[in-house]
Amino acid sequence: MGVLSVSVPDDLRFKMNKLDEVNWSAVARKAFEEKIKEIEIFKKIVSKSMLLKDDSDEISIKINKNMAKKYKDM
Repeated sequence: MGVLSVSVPDDLRFKMNKLDEVNWSAVARKAFEEKIKEIEIFKKIVSKSMLLKDDSDEISIKINKNMAKKYKDM
């Protein structure tokens, strides 16, 4: 399995360190997998779409904001 280093702000790292029962690698892996799925689905839709690039960029921004909110609320 490959190794990936992720930078987080100091205050977030401090909070993470307090929760030693959480497998942060698994949390990150799941987030990466979900993001990849999201992008793959988006690309599949866009490849068949008549949308302009600006339209697809706007949709992508909305998806990213919603995903960020989802993880923030967790």
